[in-house]
Amino acid sequence: MKKTEEKYCLCALNRIFGFEPKVAHTLISHIGSASDIFSLAPKDIDAVIGPWSKYKGRICQQALDAAAEEVERLKGNGIIFLGHTEEGYPELLNECEDAPIGIYIRSSTPPNELFGKRRSIAVVGTRDISPYGTEWCSRIVDGLSRSPERPVIVSGLALGTDICAHKEAMESGLATIAVMATGPETVYPYRHKAFAERMASTHGCALITDYPPGTAPLAIHFLRRNRIIAGLSDSTILVESRIKGGGMMTARLAFSYNREVYALPGRVDDPRSQGCNLLIKSRMAEAIDSVEGLTESLGMQIPKGKGNVSDFEFIQSIFRNITSSQTQEMATLLSSIRKSRGINLDDLADITGLGYSKTSRLAGMLEMEGIISIDLLQRCTINIRKSR
Repeated sequence: MKKTEEKYCLCALNRIFGFEPKVAHTLISHIGSASDIFSLAPKDIDAVIGPWSKYKGRICQQALDAAAEEVERLKGNGIIFLGHTEEGYPELLNECEDAPIGIYIRSSTPPNELFGKRRSIAVVGTRDISPYGTEWCSRIVDGLSRSPERPVIVSGLALGTDICAHKEAMESGLATIAVMATGPETVYPYRHKAFAERMASTHGCALITDYPPGTAPLAIHFLRRNRIIAGLSDSTILVESRIKGGGMMTARLAFSYNREVYALPGRVDDPRSQGCNLLIKSRMAEAIDSVEGLTESLGMQIPKGKGNVSDFEFIQSIFRNITSSQTQEMATLLSSIRKSRGINLDDLADITGLGYSKTSRLAGMLEMEGIISIDLLQRCTINIRKSR
């Protein structure tokens, strides 16, 4: 009963001091526990927080009753509230001075297992991700999935880099955790709702937030939740980011928490790469030069024999009823598309010397298998998950 009462009190404090968790941590440290705070008389509370505090009158029985009702109601909906002093609260996050007093969790996996000794890596970046960023985000997560350690991928469920990282993790069999900028019952953007529900019901995966039910997806909430993404993770990988952006903020926070930070370098004239390039230049992040180099730096080397097969071997494994010469031609196409991202069919035919008719036919076969995509302008891009 005492543990349950402490949970209710922590939930109430999280609701009261959510935007200033440091104040709540200081209060708990000074008085002893969340329960002890609520056992004080109003005049004693005022003596601690000050008579002119904006929190005056908010630490009361009514706030505690509302928190208790919320905890029990959410439990019936498969959502738990976990206070920062409770067993199972992520140790890495608790190391941060601005860690939330508690978090709401939607998952089919117990907290001890979610946040146990598994290594966690944040993969973040811009919502306006480029084909270059998408390809490398997928390559990085795929590479991490081939390491023996098989880390948990942490991101923010947003458009662009976040959802790319989550989906690649699920496709690769890695656990993934989404830190949301809304209340636990709300998924934003709505288009990710079905995928989020799949995450919540998949073993090892979770949706978490420190925002109470009913919290809307306001811009400030996205910025604040970035500290949780960085705090939950042993390392942070920035795929693409402008100089000012949420991904950049997450990387800087990770650096301030003394965590490893990696960034994907890009063209100097591409705004989506300028944030990454700046972090590398200022030595706040290590440059990613290859998937193998990244995993080695992380101490998660991919065992020999687990690297990607050659394009010829890959085509051979997919198309079993074509000749060896056709296999080679198709492998040449795939290799050329990989080297010239977004190349159109005309240029592809010139580069490979196969002629437009044959190039178009073979590219069409690759597209039907989901290995590449061809847009309305006949530009070709590789679908990483289908072209390993």
